[in-house]
Amino acid sequence: MNVKLNDNVLVITGKYAGKQGKVIATSPKNGTVTVEGINIVKKAKKARRANEVSKIVEIESPIDVSNVMVVCPKCGAPVRVKHDVVDGKKVRVCGGKKGCGAVLDKAFAGKGKAVEEKTEAPKKRVRKRAAKAEKAE
Repeated sequence: MNVKLNDNVLVITGKYAGKQGKVIATSPKNGTVTVEGINIVKKAKKARRANEVSKIVEIESPIDVSNVMVVCPKCGAPVRVKHDVVDGKKVRVCGGKKGCGAVLDKAFAGKGKAVEEKTEAPKKRVRKRAAKAEKAE
């Protein structure tokens, strides 16, 4: 399953075709995703306590993962997901017609094809108690 949590996706078939939304839940075992504002169903909620009121609530229902496409954050087009290795990790990459090659995983989004420079290590901290003991002697 190439769709992950917090991805922006475009619905390509069904009643909500052409609408975009953010993935709020995934179920790889069932092959479904729940998208914010898509596939809204009404459900009756029964009062469980004396002070509660019964009501009809609207919730998002899951849709099949084959009915959505990931939207590339860089080029803004719905794309098929490719896989590539960046810094020894397998990451999802934009594989659209434009072939922008942007990294779709949030953790590796800044790295992409450019290599980052290493920064210097911070100075070693010295304990104050040890410093005071040396001065007392």
